Amino acid sequence: MVLLLLAINGSPRLAGNTAYLLLSMQEVVESLGAGFKFLQVTEILAGQKVPFCVACSHPCEGKCYQGTRLAEAFDIMRGADAIIIGSPVYFGAISAPLKALWDKTRVFRREKALLNIVGGAVAVGGVRFGGQELTVRGIQDLMLSQGMTVVGDWWLEDEAGHMGVCAQSPANKDAEGLERIRVLAKRVVEVARATQGLRRKSR
Repeated sequence: MVLLLLAINGSPRLAGNTAYLLLSMQEVVESLGAGFKFLQVTEILAGQKVPFCVACSHPCEGKCYQGTRLAEAFDIMRGADAIIIGSPVYFGAISAPLKALWDKTRVFRREKALLNIVGGAVAVGGVRFGGQELTVRGIQDLMLSQGMTVVGDWWLEDEAGHMGVCAQSPANKDAEGLERIRVLAKRVVEVARATQGLRRKSR
């Protein structure tokens, strides 16, 4: 069965720096024999009457998104072996759309749908030291709350790596950021392949 790596763009910009970085790893992912899909958070949330979670039921019953794009996106997430999430840096933290999406994944905690899914984080700032590591850590905290297996941008043939991808705008001219996302993609695919048995047990 082909591994699926899902890239989630938490930026409000459909064709901005974060999207550019996430899409730039598709060739690497597919060269390693894995599948690649891309989701845009603002498109996913577009059909929501209330775009943020109000904790309307305990445990979450998923009433708010039935029959919407969010339900379709959640089905894709359930089938992923790995998820790499990207966000621009907004005041040293993740974007509001990304936080709104993740708050609505409460139903996944009950289902254990993301347990042992491999995760990686990408952040893009307006300057080189503009809060990227804080944003990367914020994304990783979201993943850890779902029981995901979080990895950094490390690959044996490259170097020890870091927490995640910290890039600078404009992303298409940030050679270091583009290299880091390729390294992260390889690492995430590697770990996802090695942990397939864990996900089969939990699903």
